[in-house]
Amino acid sequence: MATIHHAAAEGTAVQPLRAEFDRLIDRREISVVFQPVVNLTSSQVVGFEALARGPDKSAFAMPTAMYEYAYQTDRADELDWICRAAAFRAAMSAAFPPNFTLFVNVEPASLRTPCPPDLRETIDTGLSKLNIVVELTERYLANHPAAVLDAAATARAEGLGIAIDDIGAEPASLAMMPLVHPDIIKLDLSLIQGSPDIAIARTINGVLAEVERTGAIILAEGIETREHANTALAMGATIAQGWRFGRPRPMADRWPRKRSPPLPLLPAEAKSRATPYDLITEERPPRAATKRLLTSLSRHLEYRAADPSEPGVLVACFEDAHNFDRPTQLRYTKVATTAVMVAVLGRDMPNVPAPCVSGTALDPDDPLSSEWVVIVVGAHFAAALVARHRSADAVELDERCYEYAITYDRRLVIAAAQSLMQRIESR
Repeated sequence: MATIHHAAAEGTAVQPLRAEFDRLIDRREISVVFQPVVNLTSSQVVGFEALARGPDKSAFAMPTAMYEYAYQTDRADELDWICRAAAFRAAMSAAFPPNFTLFVNVEPASLRTPCPPDLRETIDTGLSKLNIVVELTERYLANHPAAVLDAAATARAEGLGIAIDDIGAEPASLAMMPLVHPDIIKLDLSLIQGSPDIAIARTINGVLAEVERTGAIILAEGIETREHANTALAMGATIAQGWRFGRPRPMADRWPRKRSPPLPLLPAEAKSRATPYDLITEERPPRAATKRLLTSLSRHLEYRAADPSEPGVLVACFEDAHNFDRPTQLRYTKVATTAVMVAVLGRDMPNVPAPCVSGTALDPDDPLSSEWVVIVVGAHFAAALVARHRSADAVELDERCYEYAITYDRRLVIAAAQSLMQRIESR
């Protein structure tokens, strides 16, 4: 009886909370405050980050509480659309200057769900009038990498810029950065305010390598003092936000006369349907090899993705699902316990071919379905092995039944990985 009484009391306590939350969602009771983003050298404002707030003195006044409860009640996607629409509406009401960038946090899953009809006009008008960068959280990048890649593709298709938020809080996300191809990389305040150590150095080196490769902008968060600003500059940041430059507050209706030019976004990457084998052998001549040699090389690369000091992304193509046999499934599941993401492709490949492994079925006429591919991308390590069967005439002469190439050129490896990720995203 005591247990029943406890459950009933608990249910009674939950009901008002659920009613309060449903009212917040149904009445769209979300307000927005904005924190300035400035040029670190000149302190000129270049944009604002929109931060959602619930009703004052409510259990859901802060976004963390709102989203935690929204996920528990299966209303997170709707909440995210409401927050985004509130940000767009507040910015447009204040005549947000076109040269400023509006940073908006998004939950990746919501980008793939329909916008509520009553918010559609606000969203469409905002997309057409505002210079928007969507922020994808590093937490999501590490825990739901496939969803983030899907969200990034959707955002780019709508002409939005992409920022990865809170880099440094989750080191594993460094491996995903090249695949997301962010316009802006936001350094977590722990990097700025903490004492330099090996972990911080590893993160900054990974970020600087990505910036050197793509030209992405580094934004530093948590700038409260001159020392923080100097640290951010030393780490390569050119723009920043923090209490030193302004706390979150309602949007102003007066704008500075002198304005910085808009933040530049990276040019869209040209999407190619070329396979990893074609991409790599165009620059690296293939060699003949036995299946035994390729198996050994492949396993070495697979285990590099599981290196706990630098977990990586492992993406592989097995031609056909029957090649992803039981021993291989067990090996890949073990790798997935440490790696950031493990995905496999092949003809008739199930969506979940093994625990913790994502699968994508290839069309029989996709040229990729005739390739053996193993690609690993880490924060500082990248490698790709690609192979195709040799002709019947060549195989008759010796046991070397494959033509293969292997490369550690980060540029080539990322291009090959993106070729596979395109096929995963399109499913």
